[in-house]
Amino acid sequence: MKELFLILLLILKTIHIQAQDVGVLKGRVIDFKTREPLPFVNVLALGTQRGTITNDLGEFRITNLPLGYRKVSASFLGYKIVISSDYLITKEKIPFITIEMIEDENQLTEVEVKAKLFTKTLESPLSLNSLGVAEIERNPGGNRDVLRVIQSFPGVASNPGFRNDIIIRGGATSENKFYVDGIEVPVINHFQTQGATGGPVGIMNTDLIRKVDFYSSAFPSNRGNTLSSIIAFTQKIGNPEKLNARATLGTSDAGITLDGPMGKKTSFVASVRQSYLKFLFKLIKLPFLPTYNDFQFNIKTNLNEKNELSIIGLGAIDDFEINTEVNNGVEDEQQRKANQYILNTVPVNGQWSYTFGLNYKHFGENSMQQLVFSRSKWKNFATKYFLNDNSNPDNLLLDYESIEVDNKFRFENTITKGKQRFNFGANLELSNYSNNTFQKIVNTQNAIERNFNSEAKFFKYGIFGQFSTSFFNNSFGLSLGVRFDGIDYNKNMKNLFNQFSPRIATTYNFGNQWSWNSSLAIYKQLPSFTILGFRDNKGELINKKGLAYIESQHAVSGVEFRPNEETKLTLEGFYKKYSDYPFSVRDQISLANLGADFGVVGNEEVVSSSEGRAYGFEILAQKKTFKGLYGIIAYTFVRSEFEDNLGNYVPSTWDNKHLLTITTGKKFNRSWEVGAKFRLVGGRPYTPYNYGASSVITNYNISNGGILDFSRLNSERFGTYTQLDIRVDKTWYLKKMSINLFLDIQNIYAKTADRQPFLLPKEDSSGVRYKDPNDSSRYLLEEVENSSGRAIPRIGVILDF
Repeated sequence: MKELFLILLLILKTIHIQAQDVGVLKGRVIDFKTREPLPFVNVLALGTQRGTITNDLGEFRITNLPLGYRKVSASFLGYKIVISSDYLITKEKIPFITIEMIEDENQLTEVEVKAKLFTKTLESPLSLNSLGVAEIERNPGGNRDVLRVIQSFPGVASNPGFRNDIIIRGGATSENKFYVDGIEVPVINHFQTQGATGGPVGIMNTDLIRKVDFYSSAFPSNRGNTLSSIIAFTQKIGNPEKLNARATLGTSDAGITLDGPMGKKTSFVASVRQSYLKFLFKLIKLPFLPTYNDFQFNIKTNLNEKNELSIIGLGAIDDFEINTEVNNGVEDEQQRKANQYILNTVPVNGQWSYTFGLNYKHFGENSMQQLVFSRSKWKNFATKYFLNDNSNPDNLLLDYESIEVDNKFRFENTITKGKQRFNFGANLELSNYSNNTFQKIVNTQNAIERNFNSEAKFFKYGIFGQFSTSFFNNSFGLSLGVRFDGIDYNKNMKNLFNQFSPRIATTYNFGNQWSWNSSLAIYKQLPSFTILGFRDNKGELINKKGLAYIESQHAVSGVEFRPNEETKLTLEGFYKKYSDYPFSVRDQISLANLGADFGVVGNEEVVSSSEGRAYGFEILAQKKTFKGLYGIIAYTFVRSEFEDNLGNYVPSTWDNKHLLTITTGKKFNRSWEVGAKFRLVGGRPYTPYNYGASSVITNYNISNGGILDFSRLNSERFGTYTQLDIRVDKTWYLKKMSINLFLDIQNIYAKTADRQPFLLPKEDSSGVRYKDPNDSSRYLLEEVENSSGRAIPRIGVILDF
């Protein structure tokens, strides 16, 4: 035993010694316009005293760097200072960085090396935040899912539970758009809600992400068809010199990522992931059994000095079953009833999706042209039988299958001359949509059957332009943009000028630390395919007459203070005015209230008549890493209201009022890191049940749960929810690999979130449902607690080699 203990100490001491070793970083610096190498550029590894200058070929090599994530700065007379994203340095991995520098006439006399760690553009001088790969990977409670990490920023609400819905400044989950390397990706989540964007797990693999830019307003005109946010992912570029690998093993999935050269001018990054939640959930006796798989890749090739090509792809295969044996051996009566409710209501369903895209760039003397092609396909299917008994065809409650196909093309031309920048272009899209639906549905009025098959093709088109410049020695910045969009759906939507989307952004700098920023804009968004392609039981496109693009008018203004290069404080006020939102003819509610659950949004008759508003203010204090300490404090006050069927403004589903997030972390010696995230989410409004309609046997046998009383839309409110997440990381840097072991605990103090109770018929010991003794057409119903309040520990390991 003593000898074994001494051997263990020797191994740990060896690992500790290796953890103190240093690494190397290599790269190349080029001129953004000419693509030619820049010699004699000063390159410095931030947070260290290590640096060098580039050689005649623009190449550099920095040695003896501390291991871990590092940024570098590049400075040169006559050029803007550039700060790179984070790159991981290990003993085995030598990252290769390509830095593109832009000429700046204000830097013709001297270069003052000050690292600008926060993103700001003339087009989006406010409501824009960015995350690097290190911030994404180590975010407490984020589970390496970037859509959860974004919840640290102001204006972002989230629902308590396991979904990662993104709710921006009181807007619905359908109002967000996602781009990967400039290519739009319509399906970003596993088991995504059709007609919205939320789901339980993101498809994007963090191992391929270099950074994420998050816009909550002030959208550039080349990004259309969104009302609340744009989330733009920039992927890593494969190492051009050596093949690298990363293996991840977590509580829910495992994956492998490879990157390296594919010839002298081409590199690649590729990954696959597979979950094992089905096995895990069955083991811990949960009533649902999900499985997801995904793949992702990008290929980058420099055709020559003036032309480059990027090819991306990502996709997912999802399967969702129910665990009909979940109650075997369960003795707790409340748990048995809760399990049975889920079994009775959740359908068996599946999805698969993919997006492939190509982005070609040509660099001219003062311009850059882009040609972007992409194809996306998404299949969603679900089946449900009454009490899961498929032996009788009359038990069929839901048989749904739909396919969405998008073929997109976009051309952009960006001209830069001195302080002036002009971006203009056009987009064309050809889409196919099919939907085969059989569904029994019920509300407080009646029960009906939807039974239709739909095939539809859509041709969408748009043009855009944006001019940006600065005055008074860069003290005042101005950006003017415009978009026109159309679709061959109906007469109104065909006309480009009916979808006129102007925007203006301004910034004024008071010295080097203070600035005032504002944005005014009108944004347009096309209703979802589920709305465009819906047919009534006669086979008519019932929504075609009178349907319009959804409109949102944004007014945002605020001040920003940067006391130093690592710190940013902002105060922003915002107001959003909605019009022409789809309004459900059957349920008499705005569809702006939907999208917080699984299923389909918009597969019904609607009219473009709903109006709404969202307003409030945000406070952000952010500190980048300083002596190993970093953090974000974000507070938002937000009100979100939409008209009810009487034209009165009532709180929407997203009216949380108060949002507070505090995220912090500390890096310690010997490659330890500890982080914590505290969230406070104000109580969300909800619509109570109509117990009278719910108890009717013919109604309940369709809904298998409570029927919402939309005459009291969002008249009740849940309590305020808080959650504390903790994460601990330890990394060992060995000779041939690095090992990152982490423990991530969500909701560490097991705070319970309020939810509406399950509504079930009372049953006898043999499972026969009790009828109301005073009315045999009704069940006797009871409420079963529907709580969500457990600590969720996750353990994982990441191997880089």
